[in-house]
Amino acid sequence: MPAKLTTVILLLISNIFMTFAWYGHLRLQTSGIGKNWPLYVTILFSWGIALAEYCFMVPANRIGYAGNGGPFSLMQLKVLQEAITLIVFTIIAMFVFQGERLHWNHIAAFFCLIAAVYFVFLPSK
Repeated sequence: MPAKLTTVILLLISNIFMTFAWYGHLRLQTSGIGKNWPLYVTILFSWGIALAEYCFMVPANRIGYAGNGGPFSLMQLKVLQEAITLIVFTIIAMFVFQGERLHWNHIAAFFCLIAAVYFVFLPSK
């Protein structure tokens, strides 16, 4: 599999885990499952999910980084990761957190992110 595709797939998977590590406990709380959990239990629960996220993020960065023979510069990796994060977060927020909706300003922000990805991949001179 090409390094570009491998990197993007690993970033997608890691961001799914990251979104659940950062925000999944909020859904558990509103559903009543984690409502009475002490904060330290919530943190440990989230860290457990974040460990899985790191198991995909670190290889994605190693495979994708130009310094290791990959196709992306450090800046390209970061902007790509941020764009993937927002896409994954939006999809999960809309389906897991009912009541969250996209508004015009969110869509405008997405276009700004797409522009950021475009600009970061332009040749530097």
